[in-house]
Amino acid sequence: MGKDYYSILGISKGASDDEIKKAYRKLALKYHPDKNKAKSAEEKFKEVAEAYEVLSDKKKRDIYDKFGEDGLKGNVGGGGGQGGPGNFQYTFHGDPQATFAQFFGTSNPFQFFDLGGGGTRMFFGGDDDDDDPFFSTGGLHRSGPGGGAFRSQSFNIHGSPHRDKDKQQDSPIEHDLYVSLEDILKGCTKKMKISRRVLQPDGTSKKEDKVLTINVKPGWKAGTKITFQKEGDQVRNKIPADIVFIIRDKTHPLFKREGSDIRYTAKITLKQALCGTNIEIPTLDNYKVPLQLTHKIIKPTTVERIPGKGLPFPKEPSRRGDLLVSFDIKFPETISPSAKELLNDILPNS
Repeated sequence: MGKDYYSILGISKGASDDEIKKAYRKLALKYHPDKNKAKSAEEKFKEVAEAYEVLSDKKKRDIYDKFGEDGLKGNVGGGGGQGGPGNFQYTFHGDPQATFAQFFGTSNPFQFFDLGGGGTRMFFGGDDDDDDPFFSTGGLHRSGPGGGAFRSQSFNIHGSPHRDKDKQQDSPIEHDLYVSLEDILKGCTKKMKISRRVLQPDGTSKKEDKVLTINVKPGWKAGTKITFQKEGDQVRNKIPADIVFIIRDKTHPLFKREGSDIRYTAKITLKQALCGTNIEIPTLDNYKVPLQLTHKIIKPTTVERIPGKGLPFPKEPSRRGDLLVSFDIKFPETISPSAKELLNDILPNS
């Protein structure tokens, strides 16, 4: 089987997606070169990244479970028959830092725990996890002067009680923010107008409008949360609720997002699938890429990969995912007896 990715992450073969994420998060932080200076740490850091890349992807995991590492590399015969991987082939890209940056939203989270020098304090927000202080798979969030794309946490260096310690805070008010793939590609600014009640000096409250500015960064994932702290209604003896915007993918007529990759489905005829064809594939950059398929038989499971035409990796806008091309093969509604007889003579039985 080659490498045992389950053992590398310290999980069982039946581990859930959450267990895979938790295991990678813990080990990636443990062996990160900025934290662990042992000679073996760098190789372990790479191993856990490769294991996560495979086990977190359903298709790669299924092939690995059936055929092992050889199946991922396309070294299993059968051309896809008997449940084989067919023309599937995967090789780890060899950059564990890229995997880390995509998972955590930054290539170096440790800098955000520097309490010196003043300024906004930042932390990873997301799933609760007692194993380590970095418990997010969705990127950083900050709140500071003028709002912004991050979420902040107040640190008290001297350990004195926070002035809001004894007050209760209302639950966060969440709003979905639908963003097009074109905006995710280039980044954009969204201005959201909210209405809230603000306490006046005489103790009364007054309704006021406020515009919150959200700087959507290239490559942000669906589910990313942008939190504006304490921007809800002001009520005496209570902490105003946080206002939270959640990035959602706006439906696109051509593409569907899969992490930093995007998928396009090309419609071709059965003749094109069997005899080969050249087609043009649209991109988010508003031009078309030629795809030569003259020497290939296209199956319903065939996927062609066009590198670098997907979405930017979070926090690494210079690197982009891929454009995945799937195929919708149109079969004829009817076929003449003579054509059927000819095909029966020409086509192989297996």
